[in-house]
Amino acid sequence: MGDVNCNEDNSSESDSTCVAEAGSGFNSRGIGLRAQKKVLSKMATKKIAKAFIDDTMGELLDSGYHLCKDYVAIKGGSKKEAEKVIKNIIKMTIKIGVLYKNDQFNQDELMIAEDFRKKFRSTIMTFVSFYEVDFSFDKNYLIKSLNECRDKLRRLVKRHLTEKSVSRIDHVFNFFSDGDFLETVFESDTKCRIHLNQIVNGFNKLLEEDGI
Repeated sequence: MGDVNCNEDNSSESDSTCVAEAGSGFNSRGIGLRAQKKVLSKMATKKIAKAFIDDTMGELLDSGYHLCKDYVAIKGGSKKEAEKVIKNIIKMTIKIGVLYKNDQFNQDELMIAEDFRKKFRSTIMTFVSFYEVDFSFDKNYLIKSLNECRDKLRRLVKRHLTEKSVSRIDHVFNFFSDGDFLETVFESDTKCRIHLNQIVNGFNKLLEEDGI
């Protein structure tokens, strides 16, 4: 592992070539596999890395992309903002996965990782419950939970990643914890809400498979 510098952020911000929208086109799994190959190709390790973005996660991210795209469109923005959110999720998933698989986290960080996993799983379960149970939506509770998840994740990676990489965590969590976004998704009669069923199905599958 002597040749590996996990503090370097070698990914280019001008990686729009990773996203192509041909036909129905945004393919999160494809982006993930290309980004994984890009990261792993720079690592001097003989460990065999499995895919970090599997089919279930890829489908979930695709649904998340369509949700974000529709919300941004409502606000008069560009689909590139939605693409950036999903790409940042993929990049951080891969970077953290690479760090974990190469035993870069110390014992304190592994405890932080477990705290994050529990909090994130609880937040996802709450999100699902708010969708499935009428009139249960609590915006402030979700915002608080997502902010706690963000803070735990920042603590986990701060020793390993650049500020540029850490800023991706902030970008993702700031987008999803925005009160207007949550209200639009859960309370408004917009086309954003039609994507929630697929997202909740994806979350439930990951929960059942202990993938979160």
